[in-house]
Amino acid sequence: MRVLRAGGAALLVETGDLATAHRLNAALRDARLHGVVDVVPGEQTVLVVADPSADLDRLAARIPKLRLPGDAEGDVDPVEIPVVYDGEDLDEVAALTGLSRDEVVRRHSAASYTVAYLGFSPGFGYLSGLDPALHVARRESPRTAVPAGSVAIAGPYAAVYPSRSPGGWRLLGHSGLPLWDVTRDPPSLLRPGMRVRLVPGGRS
Repeated sequence: MRVLRAGGAALLVETGDLATAHRLNAALRDARLHGVVDVVPGEQTVLVVADPSADLDRLAARIPKLRLPGDAEGDVDPVEIPVVYDGEDLDEVAALTGLSRDEVVRRHSAASYTVAYLGFSPGFGYLSGLDPALHVARRESPRTAVPAGSVAIAGPYAAVYPSRSPGGWRLLGHSGLPLWDVTRDPPSLLRPGMRVRLVPGGRS
């Protein structure tokens, strides 16, 4: 674990792998260290944002000494997201992978996912754990507008679009479960380290 300065009021912790990033994120949130105002986990890093008055050297010395939990989510049950598999790119993904349409759905819904990190738009979770047989590239021409709730894949990740936005991921279906709601605390249903199951048979 390496702690680096990131500007005048933040530290970037290089963890080396996703699991350690999730565990450090959980440890920092539990520790509530003085001066820390936000914690932003990435794929192999954790950004620790501090109050401008905080002593960054002292904070940098404390972070590597934190006791990391064995599992960022412990025994928490996975969040289940219902999915209707009617996506515009489902047949294309089947052709690209050499699988039948039904096998694409089976493999996509059978995987055990973990929210690697949030990014791109508020509440957009990059879900790791996608079956390698379904690793396909993004579309060559992104769509100017992807509907909220669209269930998609790109590279090694799966995702559910929390809001209407441009996007180049390949659409396999949709879900009616709100992933981003400003009236909810916190607004995002997903958080880094959370386990997710995509359940076929959601309501149209």
